Amino acid sequence: MVAMPHPTSHVKPITRDDVARMAGVSSAVVSYVVNGGPRAVSPANEAKVRQAIKALGYRPNAAARALALGSSEMLAMIIPDALNPFFASLARAVENAAAERGYTLLLADSQGSPRTERRLIKNFAARRVDGLFLWSELSDPDLMDLEQADIPVVLLNHSTDLATAGSPAVMKHGAGNRGANSVGVAFQDGARMAVEHLISHSHERIGLVMGTNAGGELDAREVGWHQGIQDAGLSAGPIVRVPFTREGGYRAGQELLARSERPTAVFVSSDQQAVGLLCALQEGGLRVPEDLAVFSFDGSPESEYSWPRLSTVAQPVKDMAEAALEALLAPPGQETQTNIFPAELVLRTSCGCH
Repeated sequence: MVAMPHPTSHVKPITRDDVARMAGVSSAVVSYVVNGGPRAVSPANEAKVRQAIKALGYRPNAAARALALGSSEMLAMIIPDALNPFFASLARAVENAAAERGYTLLLADSQGSPRTERRLIKNFAARRVDGLFLWSELSDPDLMDLEQADIPVVLLNHSTDLATAGSPAVMKHGAGNRGANSVGVAFQDGARMAVEHLISHSHERIGLVMGTNAGGELDAREVGWHQGIQDAGLSAGPIVRVPFTREGGYRAGQELLARSERPTAVFVSSDQQAVGLLCALQEGGLRVPEDLAVFSFDGSPESEYSWPRLSTVAQPVKDMAEAALEALLAPPGQETQTNIFPAELVLRTSCGCH
């Protein structure tokens, strides 16, 4: 009778040396095949190693590899709404930039909740990721867990009016500053330019559909809207405050439709809100841009395929992603920087351009 192993007995794990013996190569060659380098392996030896890996069911020990390298080769990213096409585009751009440097990106959705955001930060800090990209709903998020774990972080929604057309603005805060590096777009400047463009179409009463944030803080896009109107000597149109969602935009459209005195144009704080707004206006029988011109913010793929096509203030997603990765992987001890990119107007039908 063949003795059966006890249910609690442990099977010896397959090691890299076992693969090397079966393939007839050194363990270093197995490592090069598994890790894609750093040295090249002949096609014949690579085929033997992969055949042995398959036959033995070998799985590399990620924890041991991370310990040996002093790196998990994993970065994390927290965004407030994974269903938002803009954030999806940003996450893909960051993931592509990270992959080119050999890193895997872990993505998490805070769903716009500061409490969820704090929990995710704590979890990623405990998992010892090599760095974190954070689009926070708060202007001053709690980064204590990351600081204690010595994990670098880059804030992705920092806003300032420092950027000027043509090149990003960079502020250096000094090596002793414990603040996080940040990358963003000139929200205030972009909103102001959108309002100025609407004014160039002879609009004198321009409303605002403004998204709400968890901290209740004044958004730079609202400041830019005010600035554009004041610089032209006009009176501000109505402000409708709704969530940064399609549903929020739809509700804003219904509210505008119900007003006896509507503005002739409206600046909307996100493309996603603007799509919901367009739906409500269409249902209410208003023509865009003839009855109400619309200009939004973000430059998401969704803006190009709405009807009518949305004029929007575009954020340079690819450039922001690459700058964020450079800031995250910068050697420790360097000066903390705020890298702000200029916004760009993308003119389409919704504002009256053709």
